[in-house]
Amino acid sequence: MSHSDALETVVRHKFLIAGTRLRPFPPERRTVPSVGHRAALPPRRRPPWSAPPPHACRPVLNGTGRDWKEPPAEDRNTTGPGAGATSQECSTMSFRPVRAARRAMTAIVPVTALLTLAACGGGATPAADSSQAAAADSPGLTAARKAVQQYSQRPTRIPVTQPVGKKIPTGKKIDFILCGVQSCKDLADYFTTAAKKLGWEVKQISTQGTPESVQAAYEQAVRDKPDAVVASGFPRAVYAKQLAKLKKAGIPVIQSNADDVLGDGIGLLKNGPADVDVQGTMIASWVVSNSGAKANTVYFDLPAYTILKPVRDGFEAKYREWCEGCELDTVDVPITAIGKDMPDRVVSYVRSHPKVTHIVFSLGLLNVGVPAALKTAGITGKHIVVNVGDAQSYQYIEGGLTDAAMALNLYETAWIQVDALARHFTGQSMDVDQKAELPNMLITKENLPSADGDFPLVEDYQKQFKALWGLS
Repeated sequence: MSHSDALETVVRHKFLIAGTRLRPFPPERRTVPSVGHRAALPPRRRPPWSAPPPHACRPVLNGTGRDWKEPPAEDRNTTGPGAGATSQECSTMSFRPVRAARRAMTAIVPVTALLTLAACGGGATPAADSSQAAAADSPGLTAARKAVQQYSQRPTRIPVTQPVGKKIPTGKKIDFILCGVQSCKDLADYFTTAAKKLGWEVKQISTQGTPESVQAAYEQAVRDKPDAVVASGFPRAVYAKQLAKLKKAGIPVIQSNADDVLGDGIGLLKNGPADVDVQGTMIASWVVSNSGAKANTVYFDLPAYTILKPVRDGFEAKYREWCEGCELDTVDVPITAIGKDMPDRVVSYVRSHPKVTHIVFSLGLLNVGVPAALKTAGITGKHIVVNVGDAQSYQYIEGGLTDAAMALNLYETAWIQVDALARHFTGQSMDVDQKAELPNMLITKENLPSADGDFPLVEDYQKQFKALWGLS
């Protein structure tokens, strides 16, 4: 694909999840060579008697052909193949590799998450380019469609089934350190709800997402001497000194959505690097399936969020495997672009790369304002998919402004953290919770559980957890 687009730069930023100092990236947009090196092949000639090319756009479900208006902030959105697009819409997605692109020409571009970050989602534009229809089903396309079917099913069981089996003590005091964004606050609120069921008290400590504010929050926890500390988003490099103090005091620390490892003071790590690569697989399956294995994808990413790298790697691995010959480009953006010039960056890129069919965002918050910007620019036929969906993302999906989103398991993560502490306070190992695989779900307009806000993936998760705790 063409590399003549405007350069994307990444500013050096002390970020709430990476936590550590970031080395500035080179001031150029990194590009992943097209899978299969399709660009190097000579164009195929079509016999004069042939029918329209087999890769022409196929009709997309739920096409309305009408001009969508961006829904109000309180509305929810849903995603689905071709949601909100006209009957000829083709898919468009994106993914970007970070440092992997430096190490290998075939670097992988997946989407992560898991991270507990959420903000606003973007949207899909109508009318697809007829040059991107699916050919005869390839093994990769078949595998992608099977994966979409699997990940589109709503989970019905929580990942832990073993009862605590002992009386859980009440009166425990927990410090929950926030990460500076709304999704971390949501996680803390869900944790607080679960803790109250067991008669525990939770103190939420705010941060601004900077290393200094995170360290100050951990210092506060050291002074508080709680029974446990819970946090999300920061690797131990940010708070190593405070972690050592907590470990010495015998205070357990549990983490989630962080680029870290278990042990040496951290007793539980959920949605860590080993857990989030599946998110990239989920998004790749939708892109390949939606495009009929004929995608031309651009991936916008936030390299400051190091936990997103495994997602990115998982995405590109499956994208290469399932979509042979499909174009893939990646664009790094600075955290300062969020809520500011991100829509302009997307419009500029798509204008200079008109063959792009799919736009992928490593976090839903990158998509805010993008659907309206594309519409204003007269750009149609681009499918949008986001990692780490939230209430705003689902509103966009419902309104046809975004096609799909990877739903983050915030409710289940919070309650499994409480379950782990319940076992710790009864003298048991937290290993059963560490080994449990949190549920995941690919959200589209067809399977959106609710458009009224965030939702648990397992509908009756509270009832199932309380049964493990001996509560009615």
